[in-house]
Amino acid sequence: MGQQEKVATSLAGTVSEEISASLTAVDAELARRYPGDPGTRQPVHTVYVPGDVFTPGTLRSWGDQALAALDEHAPDAASFAAVLGIPEELAGPVHDRVRAKLEREPVEDLRIDFEDGYGPRPDAEEDEAAARAARLVSEAYANGTAAPYMGIRMKCMEAGVRDRGIRTTDVFLTGLMEVGGLPEGLVLTLPKVTYPEQVTAFVRLLEAFEKAHGLDAGRLGFEIQIETSQSILAADGTAAVARMIDAAQGRAAGLHYGTFDYSACVGVSAAYQASDHPAADHAKAVMQVAAAGTGVRVSDGSTNVLPVGPTDRVHEAWRLHYGLTRRALARAYYQGWDMHPGHLPTRYAAVYAFYREGLEPAAARLAAYVAKAGGDVMDEPATAKALSGYLLRGIDCGALDTAEVARLTGLTRADLDAFASPRRGDLTVTAP
Repeated sequence: MGQQEKVATSLAGTVSEEISASLTAVDAELARRYPGDPGTRQPVHTVYVPGDVFTPGTLRSWGDQALAALDEHAPDAASFAAVLGIPEELAGPVHDRVRAKLEREPVEDLRIDFEDGYGPRPDAEEDEAAARAARLVSEAYANGTAAPYMGIRMKCMEAGVRDRGIRTTDVFLTGLMEVGGLPEGLVLTLPKVTYPEQVTAFVRLLEAFEKAHGLDAGRLGFEIQIETSQSILAADGTAAVARMIDAAQGRAAGLHYGTFDYSACVGVSAAYQASDHPAADHAKAVMQVAAAGTGVRVSDGSTNVLPVGPTDRVHEAWRLHYGLTRRALARAYYQGWDMHPGHLPTRYAAVYAFYREGLEPAAARLAAYVAKAGGDVMDEPATAKALSGYLLRGIDCGALDTAEVARLTGLTRADLDAFASPRRGDLTVTAP
């Protein structure tokens, strides 16, 4: 033992107390605005189905059509991997998990669409379709055939369709209340938001519904769809999307990028409207920064190139979709839209390959961090958080198994949750 150092200070204890007192309001504001990720599952995609097309068999039909496309155009692991460029060592595991997913849970998040995919209809017709959607969603949750997340996209808060959007929301939510209540996986999507005041108006609508039914305040949340340039950069030069998150008063669950409406808004010609266009990258980067730390998640858009027709055209569309999905994952956009059953095989192939190829390196880094073993990378708590979040996302979507993650890291699911969303000064690690 060396010589014990003498510890001396110069400041009175009141200095620290005064500084803390001066920052009390800031502490509260940080906690309110930036609570961090909610720690709940985020679906890897959202599927949109028009309100008049959705049936009790829609989810199973999408899974069956996706399996049929695999059988016809890539009947085994080797052929599927060859089309997409998946490494040989991952071909079997990815293919097997994709097929199992399509058989078990083909759609993670379903939105019954009453906006662009549905269009203008007579009021009586849309009323009936919204009521029917509520009944079918409630029945699906009751009989175990629901997707983990389900809900509607209503018409927007612009003047021409505002009343219709409000009424459809009311009819749908009222229908759910009458046949069993609001399901835990309920999601609402507000499209074409341009001004924060439109978000405020939607919050007022949800508050009124909660009050009418005696629901807890804040029970109803929603996603904000970013489809106009004004939602990214307001007329005064500020980031409007950040103000929209604030206007949601804690109810915003996600920001969804609308590939084609946004591209058209900024003048991108139809042939170049895609989720990897520079205009799309800029919009999503602003969304990502605005949402960081708020608990609001960002979703990428979709491709409109459908995998249909002869095998060579299906393979071309698959490669495009696979590449766009992998690109989004690398940029931390963990969710996107899928427009056709044929997109499901490549959605899950891209997601599963992304997590399986990184499983062992991520697990090794996290295990070394926990053991303080060092290595060729010096990781910090923030990186441990990212590593845990990566493994948790892989588990949630079916790319990884809890047991194999535990074997490689020595950590339980609870341990991973604690690292991914640590409470300051309260992190314990237990053996699996």
